[in-house]
Amino acid sequence: MTTPTSQISDKIRVLLADDHTILRAGLRMMLNAQADISVVGEASDGREAVRETERLLPDVVIMDITMPDLNGIEATRSIKRALPDVKVLMLTMHENEGYLFQSLRAGASGYMMKEAADTELIQAIRTVQSGRFYLSPAAQSMMVGDYLQRVKAGGEEKDSYNDLTEREREILKLVAEGLTNNQIAEKLIISPKTVDTHRTHVMDKLNLHSRAELVKYAMRRGLLED
Repeated sequence: MTTPTSQISDKIRVLLADDHTILRAGLRMMLNAQADISVVGEASDGREAVRETERLLPDVVIMDITMPDLNGIEATRSIKRALPDVKVLMLTMHENEGYLFQSLRAGASGYMMKEAADTELIQAIRTVQSGRFYLSPAAQSMMVGDYLQRVKAGGEEKDSYNDLTEREREILKLVAEGLTNNQIAEKLIISPKTVDTHRTHVMDKLNLHSRAELVKYAMRRGLLED
């Protein structure tokens, strides 16, 4: 079931991807009660989620991880490859740092627990739609735990933040917030190629190797705080 685009142009358009029909129905009812959110479609497995995202072009996809045919992480990777501007928010029962970091590497803009959907989901949708990351308290706790383990093991990277130029710090924050190279280029009035060059320098200076590591670093530095 879909809603005509002309009726919801001023709302955040959401696609629900979860293999539990009752959960989708409950989420649809809750989200459609919001003045600024409209559920435009649903999917019961990962492949359908990819197809419906490409067909409906929602603003935000609410993505379960454990689904038939194609899991939510792989579906997220496919969606972000084809439609980088679509935001994906993982809604899962897995309080597991492995799934969290895999989701971020796949391109997700947020990660939260299903048990907190009634209190956190609406704000999470608004947050990722605004271009920022949303990590639930449980997800943030997982990141802190991962950081402390790295420190204890002596594996935490050398902090070279002071070696970054002002522009590199600016781009670090924007990349960590989930903006694409083109979005950053438009915001800073520079070319996407220049953004990519700065981004490479940031990763090299901080000894980071993926966006997930970059997001963790930005969180520890307090760069993602409002």
